[in-house]
Amino acid sequence: MAYRCSLCEKRPVAGNTYSHSHKASNRVFRPNLHKQKMVLDGKTVSAYVCTRCIKAGKAIRPKV
Repeated sequence: MAYRCSLCEKRPVAGNTYSHSHKASNRVFRPNLHKQKMVLDGKTVSAYVCTRCIKAGKAIRPKV
């Protein structure tokens, strides 16, 4: 599984974490993804969606 939002293509980015002495070491900032059923192209699919897309209403849940 690619760690990526299926709607906005948000993906991990690299950066640094800094200690108390301000020594930098590498780290990865990962998006907050949730597996959610949603409607894509008229079909119900299960996909990983970031919380920003869920809050914005871009991930349309299927009708029950």
